[in-house]
Amino acid sequence: MNKGISRKRPAPTQQPSPANPPKQHATSQEDEFLDEDVFLDETLFETEDDLILRDIEERQALASRLTKWARPSISHAYSSASRSIAFQQLEIDYVIGESHRELLPNWSGSAAIIRIFGVTKEGHSVCCHVHGFEPYFYISCPPGMGPDDISRFHQILEGRMGEMNRNSKVPKFIRHIEMVQKRSIMYYQQQDSHPFLKIVVALPTMVASCRGILDRGIQIDGLGMKSFMTYESNVLFALRFMIDCNIVGGNWIEVPAGKYKTAKHSSYCQLEFDCLYSDLISHAPEGEFSKMAPFRILSFDIECAGRKGHFPEPTHDPVIQIANLVTLQGENQPFIRNVMTLKSCSPIVGVDVMSFDTEKDVLLAWRDLIRKVDPDVIIGYNICKFDLPYLIERAETLGIAEFPLLGRIKNSRVRVKDTTFSSRQYGTRESKEVTVEGRVQFDLLQAMQRDYKLSSYSLNSVSAHFLSEQKENVHHSIISDLQNGNAETRRRLAVYCLKDAYLHRGFWTN
Repeated sequence: MNKGISRKRPAPTQQPSPANPPKQHATSQEDEFLDEDVFLDETLFETEDDLILRDIEERQALASRLTKWARPSISHAYSSASRSIAFQQLEIDYVIGESHRELLPNWSGSAAIIRIFGVTKEGHSVCCHVHGFEPYFYISCPPGMGPDDISRFHQILEGRMGEMNRNSKVPKFIRHIEMVQKRSIMYYQQQDSHPFLKIVVALPTMVASCRGILDRGIQIDGLGMKSFMTYESNVLFALRFMIDCNIVGGNWIEVPAGKYKTAKHSSYCQLEFDCLYSDLISHAPEGEFSKMAPFRILSFDIECAGRKGHFPEPTHDPVIQIANLVTLQGENQPFIRNVMTLKSCSPIVGVDVMSFDTEKDVLLAWRDLIRKVDPDVIIGYNICKFDLPYLIERAETLGIAEFPLLGRIKNSRVRVKDTTFSSRQYGTRESKEVTVEGRVQFDLLQAMQRDYKLSSYSLNSVSAHFLSEQKENVHHSIISDLQNGNAETRRRLAVYCLKDAYLHRGFWTN
């Protein structure tokens, strides 16, 4: 080995890297794939846009179909407030709101506002806000109590009420106290009348708290500790209003022109206005005012696709059909015959068939029908315990937050709560209380159980007894099979559903 001589390996000739061409080729392929992904994304976006557009078009088409069933348009005389408004009232309730500054300039703070829903003879829906009516009750006036004593008693009672209602924002809990001459119907009374104190409170809920204070006793200067028996302190506020204004169930009420103020629309009613309770004219049901307004009566029925061997549950089983018949009060035939189905359904003579691809679309279409048709009364068989609660719970399961807006008050949701009715005659029955503001729900099953003693209360038995008719021959065990079949089998199910709604209507008209 020669260590003195240094040899170097010649440097390799520089050649193109073999990796470069494949890299260029890979880049070309990546660009091609990238272009393809962009194309696919654009195609996907176009498809989503098409779906959104189609959904909008379908909703517009549905709205167009429902518009033909809307109420008649109001006349200029109504919209300009130049004529009196007479309507047949159907429901009365109250809410707590701010005092009306124009009608009650001397009032401030919260007050009870009576709401009266009804229909005019032309078929216009009405929401009347009544102001100025105050809750009150009576107590016996202690002997020797004069005006000065009443004033001190007022101050003491106001202070005690303030202690019990610290979170209330009303300026005065006790509006005023006055002495009146009344006669108690309790026990035998020789004298015609006795002095009583009429105690007027700010809100209906304060009647109970004020009664509790008086029952337990209150310290009065010169009289010492004294408890009082209250009179008419358990009368419901809306009922008290009806009694004092001579209003009976379903009678006609008139508000003269110039006595009402057009209200900001908090409801879906065509006519909405504010007035004082003292300006209401309650007509006795005689002559012209014995006639019925053209109320809209909705009879409906739902069908569910239950699992084999299980009663339908809203957390699992879908609503597959809803049948609707709408009749004007006094008419023999419904002017709306409609059925909404999940998936296609063959045509039915004389029936407006609406088919939808998803259960959500079915439920929202029914909500839209309720809003557009605007029924005054909703009837059905066991609707308060099954149909209405099922629809509400099913929509909640599907996450359809906008479904429960079925009432006449905007943004007011349907409320469902469990109730129990108990009496010696009827025993104890569990049910549900469904509140749809502005609309009356009439459950025919509850009416049958209350008014008639029958061996069976099934719809089939009751229909045979009163109408000499029966349901369509479709057993509940094959409902899911019919739904999973084709358009013809779903047509058979739709006829079955419509027949149930027809029987409900038969009970109402007969």
